[in-house]
Amino acid sequence: MVILGLNAYHGDSSACIVIDGQLVAAAEEERFRRIKHWAGFPSEAIKYCLKEAGVTVEDIDHIAVNRNPSAHLLRKALFTLSKHPSLNLIKDRLKNASRVRDIKETLAQELEIEVKSIKARVYNVEHHIAHLASTFFVSPFEKAAVVSIDGFGDFVGAMWGIGQGERIEVRDRIFFPHSLGLFYLSLTQYLGFPKYGDEYKVMGLASYGKPIYLNKMRQIVRLDSDGRFRLNLEYFIHHSEGVTMTWDAGEPRMGPVYSSKMEEFLGPARKKDEPITEEYENIASSLQAMYEEAFFHLLNYVYEQTKTPAICLAGGCAMNSVANGKIFDRTPFQEVYIQAAAGDAGGALGAAYYVWHQVLNKPRKFVMEHVYWGPEFSEAEINQELTLRELELKGCKVEKIEDKEKLCRRTAEEIVNGKVVGWFQGRMEWGPRALGNRSIVVDPRREGMKDVLNARIKRREPFRPFAPSILLEKTGEYFEKDYPDPFMIKVYPIKPEKRAVIPAVTHVDGTGRLQTVRREDNPLYWQLIKEFENLTGVPVVLNTSFNENEPIVCTPKEALDCFLRTKMDVLVLGSYVVTRSGKG
Repeated sequence: MVILGLNAYHGDSSACIVIDGQLVAAAEEERFRRIKHWAGFPSEAIKYCLKEAGVTVEDIDHIAVNRNPSAHLLRKALFTLSKHPSLNLIKDRLKNASRVRDIKETLAQELEIEVKSIKARVYNVEHHIAHLASTFFVSPFEKAAVVSIDGFGDFVGAMWGIGQGERIEVRDRIFFPHSLGLFYLSLTQYLGFPKYGDEYKVMGLASYGKPIYLNKMRQIVRLDSDGRFRLNLEYFIHHSEGVTMTWDAGEPRMGPVYSSKMEEFLGPARKKDEPITEEYENIASSLQAMYEEAFFHLLNYVYEQTKTPAICLAGGCAMNSVANGKIFDRTPFQEVYIQAAAGDAGGALGAAYYVWHQVLNKPRKFVMEHVYWGPEFSEAEINQELTLRELELKGCKVEKIEDKEKLCRRTAEEIVNGKVVGWFQGRMEWGPRALGNRSIVVDPRREGMKDVLNARIKRREPFRPFAPSILLEKTGEYFEKDYPDPFMIKVYPIKPEKRAVIPAVTHVDGTGRLQTVRREDNPLYWQLIKEFENLTGVPVVLNTSFNENEPIVCTPKEALDCFLRTKMDVLVLGSYVVTRSGKG
């Protein structure tokens, strides 16, 4: 039984293939198109997934899409009649809905085949149900509370319920126009970060300020007694004028969300290139504090309703790693699972597994314990690319180290010597994080390494932290919480006595967004960190994504491109070590 899961015509378009209940391949379209958060139809991701699975379109039994334009039609009609939204908003929603309904035709067109050859049945899975399925059905839990929070999808801003076995029971929803994700987006735009997906920047900025405007934020977001939240709509325009998402050449763009009332209330919005003042830092801190207040208000209510010790989270808001790291302290939940692509890309995964379990009534047999579901390249393919680039690499030394332990030891030595190392191995990661196969790895003990990375490669805002990868078995020695997080999706306090040991990955507030590395999940990356520990006594490396203001590299060519145009010192491509002349 072959199921193709899709997130289409939305930011972070993606595809996955599930065969007989096992995930075989999953990837975001941006990695192939080279445009961040690429929106539209994920044709290249589909082609990759089919190739990886060794199947054709004709072999697909079911196509699952994480959108259902028919969901909540009565509520949509009542909203239209009572609120009189703009005609442009209505036109945009109808246009997008028609695209989702024409999936077979688009698939045939993109793959240059006849529509009649596609025998698969198409299922439209409600957006937030797909989110819930994307986390619970691949979690290790037999029973768990399930919560999805994001901007909007199918007229819903949040959904919760309980998952048990092969079923998810939805208990309740918060409908449009109320949304925590949209609240966070509006203040992200207000703070001068207009690009799609910029919320994570504000999360990092929040640590530099103080939540002195929390009482003002409580006038923008109001909490109800039943775990719910609602927006004070005076400060927003999405319910009246609408907020369109466009994708010019695939890049998603969101229109402004906040109203002029927001500037009257908080002061003038920051323009994109203006300095970030203490005032804006405090607003970011207050935004994060209000988000957490509403988030834990809902989670505690869900716990009281479900009384289960485990929780599975999804939706774009589940990428708020700062809040995620506080779940054990601020709720009674004892176990947490959030799969790596918790945002909209993960909807492809959730739609596929919803069909497998809840539609087809098939048993659970898969747990997502790692993220390596993307393309892989052979040593022959890597060698071919190196040969093609021989002239460009004239000033570099290229050597092959086939012994994996020696390769890791050599790489660790380069890191200890302060070199910036590109690490390209195995299958590409699923989700927005580089987790040891498409990573730039450096020494976390060097306080200035953050500035080195920003100056030479990343060129990103100085307030954004870099993350530590740590051997799973050593987590409790360095972090206040000794709880696995292979997906780098929770922030925990670093133990005070260790902050000076790994200053390059210690944020201004003493925290770190850790990735725990288990030997079984990624033996080579684990060995690299182990070799670094053997040399330094520190079982931690600084890990950041292998890119330069672009999607994470996918192919050897892209890795070489990034290496050659930046000031990276060393590139480890499979068994090949490329070192700049005079270095290493």
